[in-house]
Amino acid sequence: MTEAETAVTAAGDPRGTGALGRRADAGGGSGKRLPLLDVLRGAAILGTLMTNVWIFAAAGSEVGILQGGFRPTLTDGTVGGLAEGLFRLLADGKFLSLLTILFGVGLAIQFGSAERRGTPWPGRYKWRALFLFAEGTVHFVLVFAWDVLMGYAVTALLVAWSLARGERFRGILMWTAGSLHLVLMLLGSWALAAGDNDGGKGVDPDVVALYADGSWGEQVLFRLQHAPLLRMEPLVTFGLLVFLFLLGVRLFRAGAFGDDDRGRALRKRLLRWGLGLGLPLTLAAGLAGSSFFLIERYVAAPVVALGLIGLVGALLDRFGGASRTVAGLGAVGRCALSCYVLQNVLCMFLFYGFGLGLAARWADQGPWWVMGVWAAVGALLMAVSTLWLRRFAQGPLESVQRRLLRR
Repeated sequence: MTEAETAVTAAGDPRGTGALGRRADAGGGSGKRLPLLDVLRGAAILGTLMTNVWIFAAAGSEVGILQGGFRPTLTDGTVGGLAEGLFRLLADGKFLSLLTILFGVGLAIQFGSAERRGTPWPGRYKWRALFLFAEGTVHFVLVFAWDVLMGYAVTALLVAWSLARGERFRGILMWTAGSLHLVLMLLGSWALAAGDNDGGKGVDPDVVALYADGSWGEQVLFRLQHAPLLRMEPLVTFGLLVFLFLLGVRLFRAGAFGDDDRGRALRKRLLRWGLGLGLPLTLAAGLAGSSFFLIERYVAAPVVALGLIGLVGALLDRFGGASRTVAGLGAVGRCALSCYVLQNVLCMFLFYGFGLGLAARWADQGPWWVMGVWAAVGALLMAVSTLWLRRFAQGPLESVQRRLLRR
């Protein structure tokens, strides 16, 4: 069986069974399928939208985030301001870290499949990564500047190469990358705290006008002209990406996603330590102000992501997967790449001036409508992906990728 996993569908197989579909080598020893990875991917996709929806709604959108027009606060005196701050703080970076970990899980699955077939590694996977980079480039240029696929593709090449090396080598690579990332974030936070961090002159009015009134073509041209600036995040966080990819590999091989006592015990530990450490650190960084944004998004968030794995696993163990919400999240997870792109396309037309222009029209209406848009788009994705999978085994973009790679 060929594992045609891509960036955000990296924990699934081309037949839509998921990485734990009747396979003892997928982290659980039983033949019973555990939909945990599908549900986790679905939660990660909709969770990234919990952050991105505020970028679409902000003045200056993709560039406003870099000019001080995006940072939430927990010290706002209004109920709406507090709700917005909590909503954004609890989502920011957490689900993106979860998605990154799951990509590492997918790499471990594909490596195991190659070993069983006796095929060279990384072998043809290089073409998958190159194709993913091309997908991400198109997505970045035409839809959304804060695309994650390009960074994932580059990181995947390094991590895929490391899988053919020894465990000791991977351990050194993992902890070296994580340590360098932590040092960089601490130095960055110190620089922000020591410097003038009042947001400068605010968001450039020309940038605000670009997203409020400009055409789609003008936005595409702007992204191309400012690509180095808008591609800064994957460069700054490359160490974190490598660390989380390898962490996903390690968790998978330890059996953390298995439908057995070992898997459940490991997930309980992830829940206890991930949320027990990550949430207080997130809250402290949020209350400390914008100078500690790097700590909140790139240090505390990955810890919370581990807790989310434990939390989702505990909920599935306790309540099962029969509810419509769980089924919907699982469907989104199986169509993850398609849903990731589609949610950004929908928001582009909802918020920007060449579409409905909600960001400018409802700018003074408080935060509740933004949360409502997120909930509506999420419900739509769950419904559409569920209906799609009743007839097809994969999402549309997943199917296109698989067919092209076969050629």
